[in-house]
Amino acid sequence: VPLVESGGGLVQSGGSLRLSCAASGRVFSRYVLGWFRQAPGKEREFVAGISWSAIHTDYADSLKGRFTISRNNAENTFYLQMNSLKPEDTAVYYCAAAEPTIATVTGDVPHQPEEYDYWGQGTQVTVSS
Repeated sequence: VPLVESGGGLVQSGGSLRLSCAASGRVFSRYVLGWFRQAPGKEREFVAGISWSAIHTDYADSLKGRFTISRNNAENTFYLQMNSLKPEDTAVYYCAAAEPTIATVTGDVPHQPEEYDYWGQGTQVTVSS
């Protein structure tokens, strides 16, 4: 399931960006989708995830209220809307997809990178102060 991110760039503190991730291949609609980010010298961390049905979403505690994940199964695309950006949000952002499991088909949204099977190439987001 190739994944291709777009929408990264340079933005001033307090600004907004919308990341997109386009997928192709299998039955995309049954995959859990997630966004992760990795800043220089830090581990890859969970940002947000959305269940296959879009009923369940989950966010890193520090990002709740600023970031919103959504998906459009008909277009095989999902999104991360980022508002009120801060310099500490600067990182490479990755989209990821997890194949269906017993847990995920009932709404579970994994948080660990190793629980995802497919990854995009990453897109740089830089927030200036």
